Amino acid sequence: MKVGILGGSFDPIHFGHLRAAENAREALGLREVLFIPAGQPPHKSLNSLSPARDRLAMVTLATAGNRAFLPSDAELQRSGPSYMADTLRALRAERPRDDLFLVVGSDTLPEMSDWYQPEHLFALCTVAVAGRPGVATGKAPAGAKVLELPGPGLEMSATDLRRRVREGKSVRYLVPDTVAEYIAKRGLYT
Repeated sequence: MKVGILGGSFDPIHFGHLRAAENAREALGLREVLFIPAGQPPHKSLNSLSPARDRLAMVTLATAGNRAFLPSDAELQRSGPSYMADTLRALRAERPRDDLFLVVGSDTLPEMSDWYQPEHLFALCTVAVAGRPGVATGKAPAGAKVLELPGPGLEMSATDLRRRVREGKSVRYLVPDTVAEYIAKRGLYT
């Protein structure tokens, strides 16, 4: 089975994430796409993030309308930094026959050679690159199997969405309505 993996902070998840996953699902014939919020992103302070359970709840709400999109708490269950290489190793052990595709934005691809154990990461999956408007796809790291995904990308940033909420501006039509309602109900980003 072909399985996509979309990881990140998802603070908050937005239509850019969902569109990238749908582009990958369609182009690669993926049976499912796992959305895996990072428990402890190694490049971010936990103090600067919403609680992991809130980020997982938003992912669950955002993916509820698509049977192929599945939220996963895999990185929330592990202690210590959330490294994609570790996540892929665990997925490979659970799914030895599946083809794994790690979906990343074009802005992320050049940074991947600096990730934790990149050689293991690249051996465990194919990297599927979703274009972002205004961002050229960078050079693939050595050893990576890379595919560029066709389809529309959306210029969105979780940082900008958090800023909008802090400023009292609407995030409607930028995130699913259920996610906007959750953000308001929980008082996130204010």
